[in-house]
Amino acid sequence: MEDCMSTRSGRKPRSCDTFVVLPPATAMGRIIFGKNSDRPGSEVQEVVYVPAADHESGAKVQPAWMWGAEMGANDQGVCIGNEAVWTRLNGPGDLEERLLGMDILRLALERASSASEAVDVIGQLIESPGQGGPCSDEPEQGWSYHNSFLIADRTTAWVLETAGKCWAAEHVTEGVRNISNELSICTKIDRSSPNLVEEAKKLGLYSDDSGPFNFAKVFSDSGKYLESQMSFRYRHGLKMLRELSSSGEFGVRDMFKILRDEESGICMTDGSFVSTGSQFGDDDPVKKLPRFQSQVDRRHALYRGHETLRELLGKEDAKGIALLGNLRELEEKCVEDMEELLGNFEESTYHKVAAIFQHMTDIELNFYK
Repeated sequence: MEDCMSTRSGRKPRSCDTFVVLPPATAMGRIIFGKNSDRPGSEVQEVVYVPAADHESGAKVQPAWMWGAEMGANDQGVCIGNEAVWTRLNGPGDLEERLLGMDILRLALERASSASEAVDVIGQLIESPGQGGPCSDEPEQGWSYHNSFLIADRTTAWVLETAGKCWAAEHVTEGVRNISNELSICTKIDRSSPNLVEEAKKLGLYSDDSGPFNFAKVFSDSGKYLESQMSFRYRHGLKMLRELSSSGEFGVRDMFKILRDEESGICMTDGSFVSTGSQFGDDDPVKKLPRFQSQVDRRHALYRGHETLRELLGKEDAKGIALLGNLRELEEKCVEDMEELLGNFEESTYHKVAAIFQHMTDIELNFYK
């Protein structure tokens, strides 16, 4: 039987990381969230603003091919990133059309005004209609997975990890936390799916004489759950978080360093899966037709510019190196502007904050002309 959790080559894509740093580890008492989205290199990543709206019962939303994204934020300050995980409950039924992790992420951002509410929304969706469906618009890939989520708002964070319709959530109130492509919630379970322990017993995965209930130990497909057993990428990311936050002054530039780290694989630059995007700072889907019948060229102007830059850098072209330097300068200017605006924020400056993304995008597009 073909492994529906892997690509046609037989390898499970291991990619994506999400990070959060909370006081007292951050400068000025902030919460800093960061995420790399590692996807097929040909998949276009779009930054889209969707204004808040009320929808009538039965109203439909038409996706491009997936209904959401691996990361996002809403107007209430809730940020969510999701990762693929493989568990003992994966099986051929995972390819049946339900909700992708990205769909669930978007719905949580649409419906939740806090990280705690997002946990409730995600938990309900995992239970019904559940997670599933092909996780690429490239039909030949034929792969699917279960999901983990890191959720943060202005005051707190949560990690929620899943195995089929089972889930557990861990409340994070201080310090640092990260997730990669593996289960990481052990015995600290602050919320869970109904009767989680009993369900694990019914599945033959846990018994009372095996010690305290450990979510990662029970459901992980690898059987690894100790920090020392986790992937190099997870351990390296956690090490960087701890080192960069040890002074209690962790800032956005520190998150940039982590998201750009190629040694660990946090920033993927080679292969069919690459880091295609970074972020910091309604019908019954089971009954719908397949969410894509053919691939559509969605390459927008900024994506095409990034394609050009990547080609130039791959050839070590002087123009590409100069462009990269310009981008780093633009990034630093953007951070400085945002820090100034937020440090002296008044209602009258709101329009400046709202316009800064479009302004920076326009400047970047001019670099590629």
